[in-house]
Amino acid sequence: MPDPLSNLPGYALRRAANAMMADLTERLAPIGLRIIDASLILLVAGRRDRTSSDIGRMLDIQRANMVPLLNRLEASGLIARVPLDKKKMAIVLTPAGDAMLAQVRAITNQFEEDLIARIPEPHRPHFMPALHALWSAPAE
Repeated sequence: MPDPLSNLPGYALRRAANAMMADLTERLAPIGLRIIDASLILLVAGRRDRTSSDIGRMLDIQRANMVPLLNRLEASGLIARVPLDKKKMAIVLTPAGDAMLAQVRAITNQFEEDLIARIPEPHRPHFMPALHALWSAPAE
């Protein structure tokens, strides 16, 4: 029986996002990371100036949720907090985090290639602009 909601753009977008995130979750599981962990690792890679506030803003994470995320990654030995100035701490990758970065990049690069491959060729040039339009569109 056909899904009566499949022609609703918001519903289709949610279903697509859920399917893709489930796929990425499964791919990251063998290295013991969640999507948010991998995102943070990618975001701070090679940087020594990202604060928890910066990361929270970029990943749309509430301050209350940043603390346990950072604590977990720090306890895993993947990140460290280093002084940026007298008030701020930068979140940086440790040597173990740098080693994990290579695995995260390999997994996410393959995931992204596979995701794009699922989109019919004629639609690929429009895919990212359409997503960005939805993401950055002002609410009315």
